[in-house]
Amino acid sequence: MKQGSGDAPRRQFVSYAFYHVSPSWRALPTDERSAHKQEVGDLWFHWRDRFQVLRTYSLIGMKADVDLMFWQAAWELETHHQFAAALRGTQMGPYLIQKHSYLAQTKRSQYIDKHEHADQEGRRSRIRAIGKKYLFVYPFVKTREWYLLPKDERQKMMDDHIAVGHRYGSVSINTSYSFGLDDQEFVVAFETDNPDDFLDLVMALREVKGSLYTLRDTPIFTCLNATVEEMLDALDGTLVEDRVQA
Repeated sequence: MKQGSGDAPRRQFVSYAFYHVSPSWRALPTDERSAHKQEVGDLWFHWRDRFQVLRTYSLIGMKADVDLMFWQAAWELETHHQFAAALRGTQMGPYLIQKHSYLAQTKRSQYIDKHEHADQEGRRSRIRAIGKKYLFVYPFVKTREWYLLPKDERQKMMDDHIAVGHRYGSVSINTSYSFGLDDQEFVVAFETDNPDDFLDLVMALREVKGSLYTLRDTPIFTCLNATVEEMLDALDGTLVEDRVQA
């Protein structure tokens, strides 16, 4: 698929697919549930090499309306479509209710030219999924007034925003863009092993002037990194004692 023009880096399509599992699924006999989980697990293994990122997360106990999430990044939009269709075609498909779905694309940030450091997030055209214990995801929309400000004013506010972020090195960010692709303008995903650092980061960003131009940054999802087996076992209480993400 041709993207952009000239020598612009190829971009990834990114999606965050959140599912709720119907309570009626947990009432099925144990052997049926096990067969369903095995089929979904096999599907994940079959599809993982078609994505650059295909990671699984559990939200049991974290969010009332969702139970699991697939974090996906692929060069082709059709890859996301085909995987979602294949998931619907499993025996478990009728019990999976997609409650939230956020679609975006990677893109170089216009505000990072002054910020040179190793692996500058805003320069990447690929999602960098590290695999830390927690992932915090939310859609993001700025006010229209933000885009009407002079570029130098926006740059100064973004410089302050970036400086705050650099104080919290334990938190890694992936920003993707949704203009024209989905309802939000951005989707941001933060990986960390220390939720307290992320909480402090978000509080600190509230004090940055640029926050005045935030229109919406909810809903927020706290996701626990899990293998596909652990994610599925959590759905019916078959918990794995020692959770280790490959």
